[in-house]
Amino acid sequence: MFSKFRTLCSALVLAMICSTSPAHAVTLPNPAFDVSLADASAPPHAIVVAGGCFWGIQAVFQHVKGVKQATSGYAGGAEDTAHYETVGSGTTGHAESVQVIYDPAQITLGQILKIYFSVAHDPTELNRQGPDTGTQYRSTVFYATPEQQKVADAYIKQLNEAHIFPSPIATTLEPLTKFYPAEDYHQNYAKLHPYNPYIMINDAPKVTALKKEFPEIYVEQ
Repeated sequence: MFSKFRTLCSALVLAMICSTSPAHAVTLPNPAFDVSLADASAPPHAIVVAGGCFWGIQAVFQHVKGVKQATSGYAGGAEDTAHYETVGSGTTGHAESVQVIYDPAQITLGQILKIYFSVAHDPTELNRQGPDTGTQYRSTVFYATPEQQKVADAYIKQLNEAHIFPSPIATTLEPLTKFYPAEDYHQNYAKLHPYNPYIMINDAPKVTALKKEFPEIYVEQ
């Protein structure tokens, strides 16, 4: 019992020491170009995004109203290399990604992207995110349709032209060939391991920022 308490205290101290700067959260304008809310009978839509470790992005979108499922996985490479240890080499073309399945009658693609750019990660970092470096941690929107490509491209241009971020957005747009779900132990990782120091330092603040910046669409799990 004492050992568990000491471990928890150590994690809390580590989080306070390392979290000297506020969590990434930028107030963004709504996309000037977006799709309209769909009819209630419309089937779910899906978009795949990447931006650092998939644990944090999954955790953010699991708290978004209208999101039916967020799954950690890999995109950008082949099926035979879509495994955590292999992707971690940075040589497979994959990025740690999250497939966001959402109800288009409740939330638009533009709103999904606004959350992605605002609180889910820092889109100005190239091939890294916080402590994680390598192309497998790149910022990418994997579009599955011309409409997704158009909305994402327009929003990136809008944000860059407004000079909202101190540096240009490094997010790339890549066509989605296939999304490969990650191993079971990566799913719901932030929820299942809330006292993991990595989660406390890097991912929990993103969910807190979501609740603060988007209270109207934040939902508890």
